[in-house]
This record gives sequence, structure tokens and C-alpha cells, in this order.
Amino acid sequence: MGPDSCLRNDAQLERNDAHVQNGKIWKGHCSFGAISESLCAAPSRLFCLSVCPKVEGSDPFFCLSGSGGILPAAMALLLRQLSAAGGRRFSAGLAAASTRGVQTVALPDLPYDYAELEPVVSAEIMELHHAKHHQAYVNNYNVALEKYEAAEKKKDTHAMIALHGALRFNGGGHVNHCQFWENLAPEKKGGGELPQGPLADAIATQFGSLDELIKKVNAAGAAVQGSGWVWLGVNKDTGKLLVDTTPNQDPLVVKGAGLVSILGIDVWEHAYYLQYKNVRPDYLKHIWKVVNWRDVTRRYEQAMKARVAATK
Repeated sequence: MGPDSCLRNDAQLERNDAHVQNGKIWKGHCSFGAISESLCAAPSRLFCLSVCPKVEGSDPFFCLSGSGGILPAAMALLLRQLSAAGGRRFSAGLAAASTRGVQTVALPDLPYDYAELEPVVSAEIMELHHAKHHQAYVNNYNVALEKYEAAEKKKDTHAMIALHGALRFNGGGHVNHCQFWENLAPEKKGGGELPQGPLADAIATQFGSLDELIKKVNAAGAAVQGSGWVWLGVNKDTGKLLVDTTPNQDPLVVKGAGLVSILGIDVWEHAYYLQYKNVRPDYLKHIWKVVNWRDVTRRYEQAMKARVAATK
């Protein structure tokens, strides 16, 4: 197979994807292409993750291609890719598990105490959010992953497809929250300090000022219907910053393989309701007091370095 080839199985949802051959990623017809070579699994398993659109619609989803055909629900590989940019605590949230080789995830420790984000976010909210909600995503993802592994061994494609939603939702919940915790910091530890350097320059160039960026993010976050996330990201293809939203627990990368989230704000009600009630705009207004711009800057610089490396 050459670079123009693409594994296809018309009996399995008629989706195209990229595949791996001899350690390289060959991009097929998938409009978003493969995410990165770091997603390649063990040499004994010939598949790689990419983000593909549905045939009948525009909503992208995660899928694997390999010698066994196209398999949905590849969040485990997404976690490996994002862990490289997610910091020490995120990496610690990946747990090598079981003799069966399933890579489950674990709840990461927070880089601060539950009460340290007060008065912006109460200790009660932080404890519930981290110890209950995030823990639930971890538990449910691991259960779904183990079921998926069992179905894969049985070559039960229908069961594997049925588990895709649980893996995407709970895996995304874990990915997003791992970043969210690191995107925040107590004021005494640098939370709310203004961004500096290339990121500050990029913000000024694209949005006019940090205040204008904050207005744009807050407006987008307030407009999310139901539950979801609002993001400040980088398009690695253009090098430009962007503001976008995703529903439920979808990471920003589901909207395109070249999109890298550098700041994510959770706008699910469990993130603020006990303190701000139904006034989401107030929560969005105050959360900037504890944004960890050092972490956001680190992610921005990492994304830009990856962009430069990709052009060489």
C-alpha cells in the first residue's frame, strides 16, 4: 500500500481513515487526516487514530483503521497523544493496567488544595468536581475500555461500535478535566497573572487586547446550549489562535486534527452552579482571576514548536 491507499470496509459504516505501514502514517481520504505519529500503537497492531467525518453528516468522530477494518472508539490513543502536551499530572493520570495490556486511566492529583481557588471557585465545588465528577469519567472510561478490549478479542464489531459513545464521552471528560485543572492556579501561585511573551503578542495582534479576547471567550461560553466547553486554541496549520466551543465532553481536537487547546473552561453546571447558580456569565467573568497563564503559555509555545517541526 502507498500513501494514496486507504483502508476501507464498506460493511463497517463506510468510513475512510489513515493507516500505518512500516512505522509511517499514510493519509487516506479522511478530510482531517491523521493526528500524529505518536498515536501509533504497538508494532504488532497496525492501526492509528484520526478524526473522520460521518458519511451522512458533518460531526467528526474518532476511529481506528487497521488490518481488521475500521474500529470506532479510540480514546485511549487520543489520551496518549494529549498526555505529551498535558503536563506531569496529566501523564500521571495514565495508568499502565492489567496483564491484558489495557491502558486505563487514573484520577490525577490536583496541583493545589480544593480551597485554594476560593473565592473564585469554592472548595465544595472543587471537591465535588474533582473527586466525584472527574472520578466518574475515569471509572466509566475504564469500564468501557475493558468491555471494548473484550469485544475486540471476540471480533464483536457491533459491541465495539456500541461502546464508542461511552469511550468518547468519558475519555473526553478525562482529557478535558486534566487540562482544566492545570489551566487554573491560585492567585498566590500565579493565577490571574497576565500572559507574557509571544502569546501576549499573538493575543494583541489577533484580538486587539487581552480584554477583547476575554469578552469573546465569555460570550462564546455563555452561548453554549446545555453543557460543554469553551476553548482558546491554536490552529497548527495556520499558527493562529482561535476561540471555539464543543458540546458535552468533546475535546477541541474533534473539530480538526490541527487544533490544539491551550485553555479550556468547563461550562457544565457542575463547575459553577453551587456558587453562581444559573448565572453562567458571572462564573465566566470571575474564572479569569485564577487562569494559569503560565500553563496556557507553555501549551501555546509547545504547539508552535510542533508547527515549526512539522514544516521541516
